[in-house]
Amino acid sequence: MRVGILCLMQESNTFLNQPTEFHHFEDDLLLTGESIREQMGNTHHEVAGFLEGLELAGVEAVPLFAARAMPYGTIQKEAFNRLLKIMIKQVEATGPLDGFLVAPHGATVSELHPDADGFWLNELRQTVGGSVPIIGTLDLHANLSPMMVSSTNALIAYRTNPHLDQRARGVEAAELILKTLKGEAKPVQHAAFLPFVMNIEKQCTELSPCQELYALVDQLRQTKGLLSLSILQGYPYADVNEMGTSLLAVADESAEVANQVLGDLSEYLWKRRTDFESTGVSLEDAMQLIEKDGACTCLLDMGDNIGGGSSADGTLIASELLKHQIPKSFVCLYDPEAVEKAVAVGSGGKLALAMGGKTNQLHGTPLLAKVEVIGFFEGKFEEKQARHGGFTHFDQGLSVVVRTEGLTILLTSKRMAPYSLEQLRSCGLEPAEFSVLIAKGVNSPIAAYKEVCTRFIRVDTQGVTASNLNHFDYHHRRKPMFPFERDFEWHFSSD
Repeated sequence: MRVGILCLMQESNTFLNQPTEFHHFEDDLLLTGESIREQMGNTHHEVAGFLEGLELAGVEAVPLFAARAMPYGTIQKEAFNRLLKIMIKQVEATGPLDGFLVAPHGATVSELHPDADGFWLNELRQTVGGSVPIIGTLDLHANLSPMMVSSTNALIAYRTNPHLDQRARGVEAAELILKTLKGEAKPVQHAAFLPFVMNIEKQCTELSPCQELYALVDQLRQTKGLLSLSILQGYPYADVNEMGTSLLAVADESAEVANQVLGDLSEYLWKRRTDFESTGVSLEDAMQLIEKDGACTCLLDMGDNIGGGSSADGTLIASELLKHQIPKSFVCLYDPEAVEKAVAVGSGGKLALAMGGKTNQLHGTPLLAKVEVIGFFEGKFEEKQARHGGFTHFDQGLSVVVRTEGLTILLTSKRMAPYSLEQLRSCGLEPAEFSVLIAKGVNSPIAAYKEVCTRFIRVDTQGVTASNLNHFDYHHRRKPMFPFERDFEWHFSSD
């Protein structure tokens, strides 16, 4: 047997006025053929899990196409069409395959196709026909759509946030397609689309209320005849009809089993919907908490969440650290212009520098300070441990470390999400030596930063990834939807 592998992933923040272009994929990940196996086979990504699962079973894996771009704005029409053309060309040129393992993100939006993942999965289905099994994974933040469900035989979402189980889910998908091809399983897939969105602040699977929710899901997975059960927490920064929290059950031949489990889980989640609302800490309160004790603290900048598509140059928290004269603190800012100016001065030099706050005015004004240039670094680093995102090699471009009044600032030439402490170590910084570290994220940084931080404070900053969803002007979301509308009832229906 021969099984094709396809991957197209990007989380699209439609509230950003900057689009995702083709070069964003070229800069991050754009591979065809055997280069996929070479570059992704040893990662913690689900594609590596696909390869592992097929290899263990002695089935030929046929890597065809893999593309990923950092979370950013809506994908340009021309860019999405170009990506899809390359993908389908690879599929058609390979000839008949027995099945496909796919890795869509689930929250990808293009200019012409708001449900971009559903669109490309349907294009694949139309290309290969209805009898060829298509099974894959979804990011836990997917905004699931009916088209994603109807175009595939089974989809399996990550179970952890931060995402540490991507490779395991890839192996699980590979095992299921092998059972399907051998006739040992006949997947039947059904979904529940709740009129509800789980606030990103409450999406950490290690903490309440998700901890209790996922414990229930583990129990329900023991249901006889059930092959898979997934929670799609949802991605609220995409203004599309599909936005929201959903559930996905895959049973062996039985729609009744799938719908019974969906009904039980939907009822549990709907009754506890208020537990998943935002309760972020204000910037002022965060400063007071820091000043009260010396616990090593990670301040999670929710409004400038790079993993949600934000600019990476927000200065709101850093400005307050300087104002309150908090010693031994750290922030990373995306600012190629500041990098260039620091390079011109040279290591050991001093200059007045305006840092960050240049992409837009939503995340604070530039941080103005007289700084000392500590050193320059190429910006490439490797993370060997399983961390959010599943990748192992990173490049944040030419980087400069500067220091002022107790605040150390890492300036980068490329946007880089805080998924690895090697980001700091590769630039001569030891994370454990700081008392306060700003991480521009909500849950994803925790897997790395818990190595050194004993406390995490989710700071309710403004921006294109703010946790307070009332800041956003939605035009396409479903109505009614909790928490935007509150006075209505809902019950799961299998129709």
